[in-house]
Amino acid sequence: MMKISKLKIILDTNVLLVSLPSFSPYRLIFDKLIDGDYDFFISNEILTEYEEIISIRYDKQTVKELFELFLILPNVKKIETYFRWRLIANDPDDDKFVDAAVSANIDYLVTNDRHFDILKYVDFPKITVCKADDFKMMLSEGGKT
Repeated sequence: MMKISKLKIILDTNVLLVSLPSFSPYRLIFDKLIDGDYDFFISNEILTEYEEIISIRYDKQTVKELFELFLILPNVKKIETYFRWRLIANDPDDDKFVDAAVSANIDYLVTNDRHFDILKYVDFPKITVCKADDFKMMLSEGGKT
């Protein structure tokens, strides 16, 4: 019997943020994370940005509970990045997601940020960018593409 591997993804902060509210059209992304339907990769730099941005919209207790969830979910994978690719010239702060994507050998970097569009033209390292709507559709169909 062939084992079907889970999708390996990184969520840009904007996608994680819009997936948190229970009424959000993107809530499926967060629910499927909790259900363990995909492997979610994070680095210290990504966690720092998540905390900074999510703290603007949510209280300290909510942020604390979210980070505790990240610690206990077996499909949340903490990674280290050892190389800086510097591929996002228009927003170097976004490079942390690219660096983690390469380190984790992910399937998709899920973002709605246009700064990542440059990755379509980079042959190496190859990183597949996926919009939140497309990722949500993949999750609702239940398959790996």
